[in-house]
Amino acid sequence: MDTAQLKKIPLFANLTIDHLQKVAEIASQKQVKANERVFQEGEVGTEMYIIAQGKVRISKMVPGVGEEALAILEPGSYFGEMALIDDTPRSADATSHLACTLYVIQKADLEELMFLHKDLAYELLWTFVRTLSSRLRETNDKIKAFFALSARF
Repeated sequence: MDTAQLKKIPLFANLTIDHLQKVAEIASQKQVKANERVFQEGEVGTEMYIIAQGKVRISKMVPGVGEEALAILEPGSYFGEMALIDDTPRSADATSHLACTLYVIQKADLEELMFLHKDLAYELLWTFVRTLSSRLRETNDKIKAFFALSARF
């Protein structure tokens, strides 16, 4: 992955060129076919993904309802980052919506990089916090809309 691509991704936008190069060095490319599962809810995660091409559907299975799509992510988006922060199982499914080119960053590699470069760690961790906060707000809005809708019936 080149640094220009990486700089366009919000998670890495505030990093220096030197730090972008270091992150690019630990990212490996993965090809995924259309409708292929990237990971499943409940699995232990050890990596995060960046979408270079294609689309990925993040979803949950809702008992009695079926699959509920939480998001359709496009190139430049990243997902699975929660696995880099905690050791809990995946909270949703990730499935390629179209054939995809993904970049994979392993937790161990990123942890080592952040240990060696504290200023890089500082920037990344704050971006993770802002991302998780934003996603939590979106989820809260969906739950609020769901309950408002269900109260009518």
